[in-house]
Formats: sequence, C-alpha cells, structure tokens
Amino acid sequence: MLVKPTPNQAVSEYLVDRNYQDFILPGVSRTFALTIPVLPGRLSEVVTNAYLLCRIADSIEDDPELDERRKEEFHRQFLAAIEGREDAAAFAAALAPRLSSEVLPDERDLVLNAARVIRVTHGFTEKEQEALTRCLTIMCTGMPKFQRNQSLRGLKDLTEMGAYCYVVAGVVGEMLTDLFCIHCPELVKKRAELRRLAVSFGQGLQMTNILKDIWDDRRGGRCWLPRSMFAGRRVQVERLEEFHRTHDFASGMNALIAVTHRHLQNALEYTCHIPAREAGIRRFCLWALGLAVMTLQQLHRNPQFTSGEQVKVSRRTVRATILATNLMLSSNRGLRWLFGMAATGLPLWRADRATWMRMVGPEGSLGTPGR
Repeated sequence: MLVKPTPNQAVSEYLVDRNYQDFILPGVSRTFALTIPVLPGRLSEVVTNAYLLCRIADSIEDDPELDERRKEEFHRQFLAAIEGREDAAAFAAALAPRLSSEVLPDERDLVLNAARVIRVTHGFTEKEQEALTRCLTIMCTGMPKFQRNQSLRGLKDLTEMGAYCYVVAGVVGEMLTDLFCIHCPELVKKRAELRRLAVSFGQGLQMTNILKDIWDDRRGGRCWLPRSMFAGRRVQVERLEEFHRTHDFASGMNALIAVTHRHLQNALEYTCHIPAREAGIRRFCLWALGLAVMTLQQLHRNPQFTSGEQVKVSRRTVRATILATNLMLSSNRGLRWLFGMAATGLPLWRADRATWMRMVGPEGSLGTPGR
C-alpha cells in the first residue's frame, strides 16, 4: 500500500528534505545535476528523487563487502521502506555501517539520509509513487541476477546485453515516460510508443557507458561486452588485454558502436514525440543524447584507448552540445539534421527489423530502429 503524506507533516521538514535532495545530487552525479534541473519544477523534484533512490539501490548492489544474502535483504528492506511497509530510518541505520570503505563520502551520506529521500517520495501523488516503485522493484530484483554472475567473460550475446540494459536503464526510461505523461497529459495517447522507444533510449545510453568503461570495469573484475560480437573475430573477451590493439578487436567495437548508434536514433525519435512547448523535457533528453553521440565519436576515433578518461567528452564539447541542441530545440527537422551531423562517420547497424529483434531480444528491441 502506497503511503500518502501525513496531514501533520510540517512544511518546514518537507522543505528541508527536498533541499537535501538538491544538495546531494551534484555529489553523486555531475551529469544528472546538469540535466535534471532543466525539467519543469515539479517534474524536476520527482526525477531527482527517483535518481537518488536508484543510486541507493546501486550502492547496495555494487558494495564489494556485502554478500548476496545481505544484498537481497537490504534490497527487500529498501523496497518495503519505499512502499511504507517498513521504517526507512531503520533501513538506513542498518545499511550505512556495513558499507565498504570504498564507498565515496557523498554516496555514504545519501544512504545515511535515505529516510529523508523516502519522505519526499511519500509526498508524491499515488501515480508518481507507482511509477517509482515499479522501476525500483524491477531494478532491485533484476540487477542481482547479472551481478551474481559477473566475470571477465562478459555476457553471452546482444540479447543478454539487452536484458541487462533493461534492468539498469530501460526500466528507468519507462518510469520517466510515465512521469512525463503525468506532467503532460497530451502524451498519454502516445504512451505505448514512447515506452517502447524509451527502452531503446535507455539501452543506447547504457551501451555507451559500457563501451566507455570497459577497461575500468575490467580492473574491477567485470565485463559487460557480449561475447558473440567478438567470437567470429578471433578475440577472446576474457583475455581482452591481449587483443585490444588488434584489427579484430576494433572491428568488434565498431559493430557495438553501430548497434548503440541505432539505439540512439530511437532516442532522437523519442525526443521528437515530446511537444515543442515542453522545452525542459526536450532539453533533458537532448543533452543526454548529444553527450552519448559525442562519446561514441570519441570511442570510434580512439579504438586503442585504455581508460574511460581517455575518451571522456571535454567540457568544451559539453558546452557546444548544449548550445547546439538549444538552438534547434523546437524543430524536429533541425534536430534530425543536427543528429546526423554529430553522428557523421559513426557506423550504423542496418539489419532489418526482424533481424534486429532477434539480435537484441525482447527488452532491447522495443523501439523502431532508424525510423
């Protein structure tokens, strides 16, 4: 049962909790601290809250000193606190001391103040809470299945990669779509199509991060690359360090860049469905999309990179991306032209829809590639 705000909750306490959200967001994500505030006021507040809840879920799942049983129990307590069935302060007090010393100070602070974040959640409408709860439930039950089996061998194929991207990013796209529809009722008639495109949007962003972070992940004993994309190229994913300067490795990476590029085309179509007058939502989508395309360009130009820092988009490029998308903000034709210019030279996966759906699976294929 979802919890509604208590009648006697002091307005000052609620404002303190909400201000805490704004304070901690830049400490746990510089990217989202840039993009979320461009959303219209109420929507910005809800999306900030949703992001912080997702970070708490990630903190549980990523902690190297928590065993699987404890992670499962903390995820259960976390979901119960969000749904109002258990005490959020008790959950935070139990989790915080058990976090690894590797956890960054701001992330630890977020966990310590989980009750504040969840109190803000409980101040939302029932539909808003339902969207957040559904997303967190899928994340908290889906992520462990992949984390439990993580290794340097990577994932089996693009279908398994699509399933992974869904539980960590695609479901977030579905949640955002539901929140956008609540904010802008005009979108309700497009909800089904938007949710399909949102899954592809999320996969495009997540695949961009996976490709950018392959070497940083490997140093942590993880790999999220699909083995099938390298199998025919005489590259063994579990021994990637031996192959990363070869043509075969670059060929496999280019194939993955092509798939990611196609997902980002869906992200553009998603954004073009948003009414031009909803400038904040369009900016939120376009800034994320633009930075992903520019990151793909960095990856494509530097196939022998060995660290995420080497392919990180510069601040100058970030500013240029924001300026360019703002100039074209209200014109779908202009945005499609701008996307084409930004993606010039990137490989593009050109399989037909049936082949695409077989490759990337039910979660990753719900968009209409290259429309």
